[in-house]
Parts: sequence; C-alpha cells; structure tokens
Amino acid sequence: MGATTPISGTSPASPEPAALSAELRATVHEVHERAHHSVYMAALLDGALPLAAYTLLAEQYGAIYGALEAASDTLAEDPVAGPFVIDELRRLPALHADLDALGSGIPRILPSTATYVARLREAAGDPVLYVAHHYTRYLGDLAGGQIVGRLLSRTYGIDGAGGLFYDFSALGSPSRFRTRYRELLDTAGWSEADRARLKAEAVHAFELNIAVLAEMAEEVGLEQPLAS
Repeated sequence: MGATTPISGTSPASPEPAALSAELRATVHEVHERAHHSVYMAALLDGALPLAAYTLLAEQYGAIYGALEAASDTLAEDPVAGPFVIDELRRLPALHADLDALGSGIPRILPSTATYVARLREAAGDPVLYVAHHYTRYLGDLAGGQIVGRLLSRTYGIDGAGGLFYDFSALGSPSRFRTRYRELLDTAGWSEADRARLKAEAVHAFELNIAVLAEMAEEVGLEQPLAS
C-alpha cells in the first residue's frame, strides 16, 4: 500500500515540552555533583572538621538566607514567585538560634558569600531569578538535611540548637513536599525564554555556592585537588 497523504491544512502535533522540574534537575546535575563533592563538604561529611569550621558555614548561610528570605518578603505577592514563598521553608530564625548556640559573635562573611548575597539581592527584582535560587537552596538543603543533622549529633554532640537549620519537620513528609514543589514548577506557565533563564540561573546559583565552599576550604586549611 502507498503512503497515506496527509489531510490538507494539517501538520503533525508538536510534542509537549518536557516537565520543567525534570529539565531543571538534569540541567544542574553536573554542577550539583561538584558542589556535593567539594573539598569542604567531603571533610564535613567525613566528620573531619572542627566545630569552628562548621560555625563558619552557618555564618555564611545566615547571610545567604537573610538575602534570600528578604527577596521572599519582597516577592510574596508576585503572581510568579508568590506561590514559592512558603513560610515553613524559612531558615533564618533557625540559623539565628544556631549561631547563638554555636557562640558566634559578629559573623565573618567571606568575599565569595558577599558576591552570592549581591546576586540574591538582584533576584529580588526578578521572579525568574528568585525561583532559580529558591530551588537550588531550599531543595538542596532539604535533601541533605537529614544526613548533616545526624552528622552534627555524631561528630559534635549537637542536638537541637546548633543544628536547627537542618530541621525541616514543619514541612511534614519531605517526599510529599518535593512532589508539591515539582508541581509548582511544572504549572507556573513559564515561557520558553523564562525556562531558559531559570535553568541558566540555577546553574549560576550552584557556581556561587561552589565558590563559597572553595573559599571556606581555604579558610579552614583544606587542600584543594590539583586541576586535571
């Protein structure tokens, strides 16, 4: 039999775009792995750092989440960013309690952290950039929170204040929350240009985080691997 002739005026249906949450996860996979396997994080997860080195991390997070949650306040009524402003996610009150318990006086903010904070302040004026940073920070810390929380108890004897940053119990089930978050991403009605900007900024957010981790490794005297 011969090939069927298409009906005049019709064309094959365009494929549906892939779910943004899946695209975003694939886009950041490589840079996420670099952050997770950084020299500083490897030493922290091995229990090889003194408490002061962990306190330095908490100080950087205080500055980073201060800027991110100020952006949340600014964008809470924005139709794009507003649904992502979820009060149960907020980390700053826990960080303040942690820093008090850890004996931090005036927090020491590293230059790489100041660069990160400056970008977060820019994101307060751009909902797409804001969501990119929101995704990389909160979902990353939610995913690693249980592991780091157990490490703090085992290595430093910290239970409660000092490690409250990693307590996401107010969210309920982490898996159900992640499903809810993916739905927010996938139903936000992003344009193709927005999707591209969101993915690019998520990669940039991870790079900013990697720069902080690298500078912290230097500060606490960890050797960086030789470039290949």
